[in-house]
Amino acid sequence: MKNILCLFLFIVPAVFYGQSYNVLLIPDSLKKNADVVVRADEQLMEIKSPGKAVVRQHHAYTIMNEAGAKYADYVSRYDKFTSINYITCTLYDAFGKELKRIKKKDMQDVSGGDQTSLMVDSRYKQYDFYYRSYPYTVDFDEEDDIDGILDFDDWVPIPAPFISVQDSKYVITAPKNYQVRYRQLNYSLKPAVIENGEKKTYTWEVKNLAAVSRENNAPAWREITPYIMFAPSDFEAEGYKGNMSTWQDYGKFLYQLIKGRDILPDNIKAKVHELTDAVKDDRQKVYILYDFLQKNSRYISIQLGIGGLQPFDATYVATKKYGDCKALSNYMVSLLKEAGIKGKYVEVRSGKGAPQMIEDFPSFQSDHVIACVPFAQDTIWLECTSQTEVPGFMGDFTGDRKAIMIDEEGAHIVSTPRYTVADNLQSRSVAAAIDADGNLDAQVNTHFTGIQQQLPRALIYEVSKDWREKYLNRAINLPTYQVDKSRYDEEKGKLPAVNEYLHITSPSYASVTGKRLFIAPNLFNKTSTKYSADSIRKYDIVFNEAYRDIDSITIKIPDGFTPEAMPQNVQLESRFGKYTASVKVEGNKIEYYRLEEKSRNRFPASDYPELVKFQDQVYKADRARIVLVKKE
Repeated sequence: MKNILCLFLFIVPAVFYGQSYNVLLIPDSLKKNADVVVRADEQLMEIKSPGKAVVRQHHAYTIMNEAGAKYADYVSRYDKFTSINYITCTLYDAFGKELKRIKKKDMQDVSGGDQTSLMVDSRYKQYDFYYRSYPYTVDFDEEDDIDGILDFDDWVPIPAPFISVQDSKYVITAPKNYQVRYRQLNYSLKPAVIENGEKKTYTWEVKNLAAVSRENNAPAWREITPYIMFAPSDFEAEGYKGNMSTWQDYGKFLYQLIKGRDILPDNIKAKVHELTDAVKDDRQKVYILYDFLQKNSRYISIQLGIGGLQPFDATYVATKKYGDCKALSNYMVSLLKEAGIKGKYVEVRSGKGAPQMIEDFPSFQSDHVIACVPFAQDTIWLECTSQTEVPGFMGDFTGDRKAIMIDEEGAHIVSTPRYTVADNLQSRSVAAAIDADGNLDAQVNTHFTGIQQQLPRALIYEVSKDWREKYLNRAINLPTYQVDKSRYDEEKGKLPAVNEYLHITSPSYASVTGKRLFIAPNLFNKTSTKYSADSIRKYDIVFNEAYRDIDSITIKIPDGFTPEAMPQNVQLESRFGKYTASVKVEGNKIEYYRLEEKSRNRFPASDYPELVKFQDQVYKADRARIVLVKKE
C-alpha cells in the first residue's frame, strides 16, 4: 500500500506560486546551512471510511545547490490500494519564472520490484527536470484515491539535515466519530480542530524552521526535529477489518492473516518426524528443523495487495521452496508445530541503527518478520530468510530492539538479544617483520565474534573469491599493500565466530632517513574518528555499538638497530571507553599491545569537550612512532 500521508494538494493558480518562489523572498535565516528550502509542504488526507480515503499534496522545494538536487527528483508509488488521479510537476527559475510543466502522462512509469522480488504489484511514477542552474524551485501537486487502508505515514516537516522549512502543514479530515490517532514528538502544540457538520478537521503546522546541521553520534532524527506519528483506529483492506488502538487488537488483526496457514503437505510432515522423532532434546529439534529450512528454501520477495502483510501458506513454501520473510517464518513455525514445539511469529523493525519502537503507540512500526521459540530459561531466535545464519543470532540487523510477538491472544512486546562489549570481540595476533628498507611482511590472524564477525562472515558466504580479494586489497588502512593469501574458518554456535588468516606485504611501510627507521607499531587498527574542538555541540552524544578490540603485535626489526625514541605507554579509562597501548623493544623485536573498548551509551552535549579530548588522545596514540637508529 502506498504510504498515505505523504500526499496533499492545494489548488491555487500556478502564477501565484511562481511569484512567491522568487529566491529573494526567502528569509536569510532559512538560507543558512540549507541545501534545500521547503517553500510549501501542504498535506491533506480525507478519510471517507475505515477503508477509503482521498489524499492530496502540494509541496515546493527551492534547490539551493548540487547537494540538494535529489529533492528535485519526484517519485510517487502506486499499487493495488492506491490509484493516482493526477500529478503536475512545475519548474521555476531563481526569480519564480515558470520554465517547464509536465503531467502524469509525461512521467516515467517503472516497476517497484528489485532483484530479490519475484512478484510485486507496486509501480512508480518518476520524473527529474535535470535542471542544474542553482537556485531553482520545483513544485509538485498530486491527488490519489486510496481503496484499502492499513497504515498512515508520519509527518516529518524537516526530512533531513541541511533542509529548512518556510511552511509545512498537515491536515486530516475524518468522520466526527472516527478516532484520529497520533503521537507527537518534539511538537508541543495541540492541533487546531474544527467541526463542520459530520466531519472533523485536524491541522498541524510549522513555519520558519532553520536547517539542522549533521552531528556525529547524534540521537535518532525523530528525537531532534518535529515528528508526528499517525495510525488508523478502525481500518479495512481487501475485506479484512481491524483496529489498532491497542496492541492486543493490533495482534488480533495480524493473527487473522496467518491463522490456518500452517498446514504442511504430507511429505513434509513425514520428513519432520523422520528428522526429530528420535531426538529427545527440544532445542536440538529446533536446530535440526532450522537447518532443514535453510537447506530447502530461499528468500524471494512477493508483495501483492494484502500479501504485504499476509504470508503465503506453509504448503506453498514447501512446494515452491521459496518465500518472503513472512512466508518463511510462518513455514518455520509450522515445521516446529508438527514436531510438537510452539514457535512464534514475530514482527520487528530491521536494519542497523533502526529507530526503536514507540511502545505506547500501537501501530505498524515493523518491516520484517522472524520466528522464535520461547523456552523456560531463554528464547531461540530464528532469522528465516538466511540460508547460512546460525540459530539464535540476530546481530545488528534485528538484535537489541523491541519486537512484536503475534499469537491468538494478540500482540506481545518482546526484546531481541542484546550484544555486549564481551560478545563483540576482535582479537588480532600479528607476526611481522620490517627490513632495513622499511618493507613490511605480516602474518595476521584475527578472531571475530558477535557483531564483529558479520563482515568477515559475509566475505565467506555473500561474495565471490575475486570480489573478496579486491575488497581486502582496498579495505586496510595502509598506503600501499598487497594481501596475497587469505583464509576464513567459521565457528558456529549461539555466539558465532570467524577466524581470518591474512598474509600482507607493504612496501616502504616504515620511513627510512639516513641511519634511522621510523615505525608505527600499530599496524592495522588506527581509529579514524576525530572530533572538531571548535564545534559547539547541540544534541546528546549517542554510541550505539559495543565492542572490544585487542591487538597483539610482534615486529622483527633488522639487526643492529636500537631505539632512539619510544612512545609513552597510554592508559585511558573514562565514561567514553577504555584504551590501552604499550610498546617495548627487546633485542630485535618490537612488542606492541593495544586494547580498545566502547559500550552502548548516551551522554549530554555538555560532555562533548571531554569526549574531544579523550578521542584526540586515542587518535594520537594510535599513530605514535618508534625511532630506531642503526649502531655504528
